Amino acid sequence: MNQFSIAIHGGAGTILKQDMTAELEAAYSKGLEDALSSGYSVLENGGTALDAVAAAVVSLEDCIMFNAGRGSVFTKNGTHEMDAAIMDGKTLDAGAVAGVSSVRNPVELALAVMQKSEHVLLSGEGALQFAKEQGLRIEDETYFFSQFRYDQWQLVKNEDKIALDHNIQVSASAKEKKFGTVGAVACDRFGNIAASTSTGGMTNKNYNRIGDSPIIGAGTYANNKTCAISCTGHGELFLKAVAAYDVSCLMEYKGMSLQEAMDFVTLDKLVKINGEGGMIGVDAKGNTALVFNSDGMYRAMQNSNGEKQIAIYR
Repeated sequence: MNQFSIAIHGGAGTILKQDMTAELEAAYSKGLEDALSSGYSVLENGGTALDAVAAAVVSLEDCIMFNAGRGSVFTKNGTHEMDAAIMDGKTLDAGAVAGVSSVRNPVELALAVMQKSEHVLLSGEGALQFAKEQGLRIEDETYFFSQFRYDQWQLVKNEDKIALDHNIQVSASAKEKKFGTVGAVACDRFGNIAASTSTGGMTNKNYNRIGDSPIIGAGTYANNKTCAISCTGHGELFLKAVAAYDVSCLMEYKGMSLQEAMDFVTLDKLVKINGEGGMIGVDAKGNTALVFNSDGMYRAMQNSNGEKQIAIYR
């Protein structure tokens, strides 16, 4: 039997212990613990990597602490536009959605796109229509309201800029950046791997801006031959770097290990273009890696060898 494992993230950025209250730290840790448990229990019970990453991301989307699903940030217009993607490393099947509103769990919609349509990526009103046809849970805008996110938006809504800094303390300081995205990668006992990513994007984003999360190869990628990757960071730079697929390429064509390839992309290539953030990865042997070039990344992992980690700071 293959070693099975899962890794999750809840965003990266300027996450410093001195800025965190004990209550906030406990809330973030519980959110990570719940999501890790949701995904790992699927693997433990013989489920697939695909089902495990979906379960973990649903849990993160349902947690108001993270910028995805229920905890999504506000756009320039005071609405919510969510993106998500999921990919099966066994078949290279993938599904993604961009700029969707009202859908309780965008990752479930991405999975439906993959399994029940002929497409990979749906957006906006069409994606919402498809969600309704598939019977997915639709919520009123009030479900997505968070006072914390609202206060962040109020700080910047009259400025012509997006805020990368939906930080722990409501602050417009550009030094305090937090890139809110959630994601999961997993390897099941059959040696199949999968990846999923979900996000509410950037505070005060305008013009239906879309980042790397729903773009296959940029923010999300899975291939049994190499790795499954979920990214979190300044999306524009991860798009330019085709970050997730680049890790796979380094493994496939240069023979790098998962850790070596992720280190190169995150700590060298992205740093050179000021691409702040991180990524989680798994390979078909169940090895995991969690790498980031920012001050912190909400992250966790667990495998069938008894290893388990939940961490926030560098």
